[in-house]
Amino acid sequence: MSSHATGDGGIPPRDAARRGLRRVMTLGGAYGTRNYTVKDLRDQKGKRVLVETLPFSVEEAIAAEEAGIDTMKVRFDPKQPEPAAAIRRAAPNTFMAFSVPLVAAATADEAVRLGYHAMTLGADAIMCQWSPRFVEAAAEAGIPVQGHAGLVPRRSTWTGGLRAVGKTLEEAKWVFREIKALENAGAYAVEVEVIPEELLAAISKRTNLLTSSIGAGSGGDIQFLFAEDILGNNPPPYPRHSKQYRRIHEMMADIQRERVAGFKEFVDDVQNGRFPAEEHVVKAPDGLVREFLKSLDETD
Repeated sequence: MSSHATGDGGIPPRDAARRGLRRVMTLGGAYGTRNYTVKDLRDQKGKRVLVETLPFSVEEAIAAEEAGIDTMKVRFDPKQPEPAAAIRRAAPNTFMAFSVPLVAAATADEAVRLGYHAMTLGADAIMCQWSPRFVEAAAEAGIPVQGHAGLVPRRSTWTGGLRAVGKTLEEAKWVFREIKALENAGAYAVEVEVIPEELLAAISKRTNLLTSSIGAGSGGDIQFLFAEDILGNNPPPYPRHSKQYRRIHEMMADIQRERVAGFKEFVDDVQNGRFPAEEHVVKAPDGLVREFLKSLDETD
């Protein structure tokens, strides 16, 4: 990856704009090109709905970029950073937020350090489930932060488990306060999960944050679905808010059946003397084995 820090001179070409890309340098000091910057994304608020996904593999990231997905999230494990880094390399032109583990930072300083780690690997932003205090520390350090509100699965014990949030007046006001707290802390966006569609539409008009909807209907600024749901990587049951555009799990099941059948045929061929056949082996030249055995007898 070209980097100002290493002095390799890899400044992006000036024709990037003609290709619909922005020339950027990441907070980690790496040059690159992106479809959006944070400013570009914020400028889209209220104008058009963006589409976002979270790929789990390099192949999914490549496909998502080729298909024109606007932004991606990527799960980032600071103890095993290479999978996230590989996905970053696979989709070099797409704005990408690294989703950092909730429990990886226990202090504001650790939150900043974790954010810097992600940015050094090429992240354009981080996505987190942190408190506003941690978000504020990271944002003050120059790290673009996307927060999380509504149903936050890792904190769902406080809201009654894995269920919709915001269906009572008290809960709706609480969701709004959480989003405004993230806004005041300096976040640029917030993932809003499984709240009523009409509530998100009302809140989106009352915050300058980009609202990324997952299971919260069409009232947000970004529509977000996991790649594994879009592609149907897994069999049912599916989350109610998801839609499967492909059935890759069925294709993978067919492939697995083919694997088993192939192995069974191999076993059967070997046990019944059909493999290896004449076309699979090398024949010794006439007299070679006779001469070989003779040489062994002479040695003895």
